[in-house]
Parts: sequence; structure tokens; C-alpha cells
Amino acid sequence: MLSGTPPVFNQEITGKNMLYGGICFITERSLSALSVEETVRRVLDAGIKWIQYRGKALFRRDMFLQAERLRRLADEYRAVLIVNDHADIALAVDADGVHLGQDDLSLKAARKIMGKKIIGISTHNVDQALEAQRNGADYIGFGPVFQTSTKDAGTPRGLNLLRDVVSSLDIPVVAIGGINLHNLMDVMRQGASAVAVASGILKSPDVSRTARDFVNIIYAEI
Repeated sequence: MLSGTPPVFNQEITGKNMLYGGICFITERSLSALSVEETVRRVLDAGIKWIQYRGKALFRRDMFLQAERLRRLADEYRAVLIVNDHADIALAVDADGVHLGQDDLSLKAARKIMGKKIIGISTHNVDQALEAQRNGADYIGFGPVFQTSTKDAGTPRGLNLLRDVVSSLDIPVVAIGGINLHNLMDVMRQGASAVAVASGILKSPDVSRTARDFVNIIYAEI
């Protein structure tokens, strides 16, 4: 188990420290014939060090049990585990943190529950990003950068707005939405500290190889 907040990686891309290895893999059971646990093991084997668990279609007890299994996997690989939306489940399985949307529990309330654990916030414009920083977020997710089929995330924000958000904040920015092997470095060159990916890996014919390609592309630029 990682102790407290995991260290930010020291490698730099365009002056920005990579956050937890630079790639956050988001689970999405509907996009793969593999189980969530098998998919996560494959991306961890490929070198990804950050997992965000999303279990929106499950009953809460089933979410808790699956999150427990993912906690054990993350421990095995010394990886970061973040639970999407549910601070109580994150605490119950001793996850490293929680990621919240704009309509979820407020950041200030979540901090009372989570203590020093990691809290990330999804944002869609500069004002939301600045508010998240003021309220004590450890990082923000920003997007969708491009059109995404994973969920109805709204109008793509584009690379220019991503760059504006990065330049406005002192905390790490994780880019999300439609990110794939072809546009990965365009995103990172805007100063993003990491990318969050679901369909970009899960819709590929070979999850392991694509996850490894994401890792190799980012580290080739260091």
C-alpha cells in the first residue's frame, strides 16, 4: 500500500511534472469483453501506474467488492487507485483517493471525509478549474479535449482551451476525452501532467499492446 499521497514522477514534458506516470486508465466494463480485473491487470503489466475505478452500472455493494479487488491489484503493482464519485467506497477500500464530477459531493465536504488522500475534480472551463484549485483539489481533470464515445461529456474543448487551463493553474491538469495514440503527444505538449484514457485503450484489438504503446510514447519524449 502506498503511504499517503503517492509521489509525483520527476520526469518532465514541456516543463510539467508527470502525475503518477502520466497515464490514468479509467475502467469501463461496457467497452471490453474482458473483466474489469483482467483489463486492469493487463494495463498494469504494460506499465501504467494509475487506475481510476468507474463502476456506474453496479449496485454499491458490488462496486465496493470490485474496488476491493482492484485495491489488491494496485498494491501488487505499487500503483495508484482512485475511485470515481464515491468517497465512502474510496475510504472503505483504502483507495489512494477519489475523483469527483461537478454534480458530485462538494470538494470541501469531500476533504472532510478524505483527509489527506487525493481528490481530483472534473472541470470543463477555466472558471471551474480555478475554483477547484481554490478549494484544495490535488489535480483537475479537464475535458473533453476531443469528441469521446465513452460517455456524453459535452462539446469538445480543444487543445487551445486545454493550454489556457494549464497556464492558469498551479496544480496538475489531467486531460481527458477522445485521447488516443495519434493525438497523445499533441495533448501533452499543451502542458498536461497526464492523460486519462478509457476507450483509447479498451476499443483497441489488443489492450496490452495499446497500453504499452501509450507508456512508450510518453517516456520516449522525456
